[in-house]
Amino acid sequence: MLLHFLRLNRVSPATGTYCKTWMYIESTLDAANEFLVAVISIQRHTLIFQPNLLHIRFKRYLLYYLPLLFCIIYPVVFYLGTIILYSCDEAQWNFTLNACGDTICYLSDNEILAGYDWIVNTGLPIIAIILGNVILVIRVIRQKHRRQRTVSWSKQRHMTLQLISISSLYLLTWLPNVIIGIMQQINASDYLYGIEEYIVSDLTYLICLLLPWMCLGLLPDFKKWMLKLLLRVKKPSNIVGTTTLKTRQN
Repeated sequence: MLLHFLRLNRVSPATGTYCKTWMYIESTLDAANEFLVAVISIQRHTLIFQPNLLHIRFKRYLLYYLPLLFCIIYPVVFYLGTIILYSCDEAQWNFTLNACGDTICYLSDNEILAGYDWIVNTGLPIIAIILGNVILVIRVIRQKHRRQRTVSWSKQRHMTLQLISISSLYLLTWLPNVIIGIMQQINASDYLYGIEEYIVSDLTYLICLLLPWMCLGLLPDFKKWMLKLLLRVKKPSNIVGTTTLKTRQN
């Protein structure tokens, strides 16, 4: 939908139904992504420090599968009610702006619901992601000190780099959105709306572009595998065959 808009430089089809669908898909996927990464950041503490806890089937479903399922079902249901089923004035949509101006009805009509969305569905997962990953690094280091083991930074470097990278990515892309969104609910202004619409809102697309490569690049031996694959592709192949000489007889 975004690429379609950038190609035409306008929303097409220019209808409220299309705009609602776009907003619903984007809001649901963004929230599901944030909640999943937040829950995984918290669950990693259990996987590292209390792995035996998940050997019990009931606790495994309660502490592992159920939270992950919630991360998918909750955004689908919440935004179905607040975007699709919420009564809306068709005049609010701007078909010349990305995502129809990003003017979802409840964000401007219902301050309580809008505040809840910004704080619970956007701000809270970001805080959980940052704290969950940073605290995990601290816990690993403290545990080694308690056991009177020397902290080998060469061994911890990979984990630390991975967790800090993910936290920094979500911090830089989503925190400006949260701050401006909350400020808009307190005291709306055209200046802040322009910053959010033309600059800050596009930062979230960096997660889609960078996170997969960030995770792949931090996997063990991934760089070696990619190097071998590239060398294999570039390596010229020698074709072995037979030639037949024909002589012309007069």
